Amino acid sequence: MTIWLDGALRDESEARVSVFDHGITVGDGIFETLKAVDGVPFALTRHLDRLATSARGLGLAEPDADEVRRAVAAVLADNPMPLGRLRITYTGGLAPLGSDRGQSAPTLVVALSPTAPSPDTTAVITVPWTRNERGALAGLKTTSYAENVVALSAARQQGASEALFANTVGQLCEGTGSNVFLVIDGELHTPPLTSGCLPGITRALVVEWVGAKETDLPLSALDDAEEIFLTSTLRDVQAVHRLGPEGAGRTLTPAPGEVTRTAMRTFAQRAAADSDPR
Repeated sequence: MTIWLDGALRDESEARVSVFDHGITVGDGIFETLKAVDGVPFALTRHLDRLATSARGLGLAEPDADEVRRAVAAVLADNPMPLGRLRITYTGGLAPLGSDRGQSAPTLVVALSPTAPSPDTTAVITVPWTRNERGALAGLKTTSYAENVVALSAARQQGASEALFANTVGQLCEGTGSNVFLVIDGELHTPPLTSGCLPGITRALVVEWVGAKETDLPLSALDDAEEIFLTSTLRDVQAVHRLGPEGAGRTLTPAPGEVTRTAMRTFAQRAAADSDPR
């Protein structure tokens, strides 16, 4: 495999980032994950727009979108595969140990790995930790993901693939790497961005293409929803068939339900028709 690192393609065995990179020492960085089908990235423009938004929010110099596009094209061309997870990482670059930034240029890494299609349904749990909807990083896709690592590990231990968070006021927020949609009384709802959730690319397209109300919902709404589904770059639209730990919790049947099936079908059709929806 080859990786783009700071201006050039390199073999993965030779791609090295300094141990003094601020992304490593304090998590001072941002990233995007894209799906690539037969070498074609999905929704690249939207992902680059969000990358720039995250850079501004973190106080980093905005990445050069043209350079990132060149890097993405080079990595995809040099590593052909039917379905790939494309990762763009952009960090604060070399810096002194500690929180202060240095004077060096940011670090840009673009890497690709093979992946497999997600199953149509999955199980989720809720976790006791909260998202801070008023925090400095709310709504930004940063590399400070340790909180998600802990929550996802808890989900795996309980036979689930995702963990859902409430925010500090008890409202449903998001998953570790997904947005969540609920069908309540036949209507589709998703938490608003003010809940502190990430402005997911797939979330936005589902809201636009399928229609959904952005609604403040208590975490307990999960217990009453007729259908639940997740959205993310690699999940697309994925139904939830169980809420709670393996062998316990709530089973949702049928899964996917009618509204979720419509969302899955509509998203698949629209995405196939336009690989870079603006």
